[in-house]
Amino acid sequence: MEKVALVTDSSCDLPQRIIDEYGINVIPLRIIYKNNEYRDGMDIKPIEIYQNLDIEVPKTSMPSPYDVVSKLNELKQKGFTHCIALTISSGLSGTYDMFKLVKEEISDIYISVVDSKILSLGLGLLVYETAKMIKNGYHYDEILDKIEVLKNRVKGFFTVDTLEYLKKGGRISGFAAKIGSLLNLKPIISVDEHGKYYMFSKVRGKNQAVAKMIDELLLYSKNYKSIIVGIPHANVENEANELANKIKNISSVKEIIVNEVSPALGVHSGPGLIGLTFLPIE
Repeated sequence: MEKVALVTDSSCDLPQRIIDEYGINVIPLRIIYKNNEYRDGMDIKPIEIYQNLDIEVPKTSMPSPYDVVSKLNELKQKGFTHCIALTISSGLSGTYDMFKLVKEEISDIYISVVDSKILSLGLGLLVYETAKMIKNGYHYDEILDKIEVLKNRVKGFFTVDTLEYLKKGGRISGFAAKIGSLLNLKPIISVDEHGKYYMFSKVRGKNQAVAKMIDELLLYSKNYKSIIVGIPHANVENEANELANKIKNISSVKEIIVNEVSPALGVHSGPGLIGLTFLPIE
């Protein structure tokens, strides 16, 4: 009889209550300072990142292969026969490729590694729906087929207060960061079919950026009866809750998850990020 485990990485940004309820196994990304290394979300909190950005902007890294091997062996020992690992986009991190290599070292458990092609609560919503399917007794192959359908539906957009940290992380050019700052242009960033960042739109001011993201949700909601929504944010909980209030009466929106981004993602965004991710489930 199948016993299916679910593994993801800490960029999924799911609230702890969901992780606990569904028994989701989260492998931490790494945050690397000159003199210290931390496990994302375990050894360090987002606010600690933001408070020290003026002193040092750390680097981020994929999870430790040792952590992945240890977790997979632990799951095998607990009697799991199958495992689905959903990771941050391979276009943004080496995590997916590392998982693929590590799984070859593990025997006696079927392991499928899935590239989400997205990050943050875009990944989180995929993980959430996968967890529900496991809980409801879907067969392993059915779940994998359904994930591929959902991957093509999930959308994610975000905007940031400053482009400085995306520039420092090599995500955008210094020229684009400078022009954006001078003109108060707010980029709306999304991911393409390869799971890489691209500039979806530019608007003047954060309010217009939020309004544009809501417009995208409204357009999408015309084609689907049931959508779950994620609102990731970086130390702007009030803004995130305001956004949730603006969209809660859209008829197709069945659930809204608001949560702060992981420290590793906060390194690249800086404080002030707000996003809108959504996944049709019917």
